[in-house]
Amino acid sequence: MQIFAIRLKPNDDLKVSLGHFVKQHQIEAGFMITAVGSLKQATLRFAGQNYAQAFKRRFEIVSLVGTLSIHGIHLHLALSDKKGKTIGGHLLEGCIIYTTAEIIMGVSDNLIFLRTMDETTGYKELEIKLK
Repeated sequence: MQIFAIRLKPNDDLKVSLGHFVKQHQIEAGFMITAVGSLKQATLRFAGQNYAQAFKRRFEIVSLVGTLSIHGIHLHLALSDKKGKTIGGHLLEGCIIYTTAEIIMGVSDNLIFLRTMDETTGYKELEIKLK
């Protein structure tokens, strides 16, 4: 297993930045180990919805989980506001870093994460292959 650590800076887009990193390093089977930081804007898709919701206020990143691959990224983000109210959902473009995001990722050396259409769910789902 390889481990990568990155720090995003103010005004970086969280998902776009992770996508660039994955492509730059040709990551085929990555996963989130931990992440902390803050956003000044968040864009999420909540469970059971097919549209995005944008929030233009500050949040703390309390969790970022999921898989990363040049074949597709699937991440869920949990955020808390200044009163501690927590929301979470599917990470979309438009999550803009406020001060920082400290992200630690792991990468499997012997797997490939693909995204293929699943007839049962109607979505592109994780398909795991051995290298």
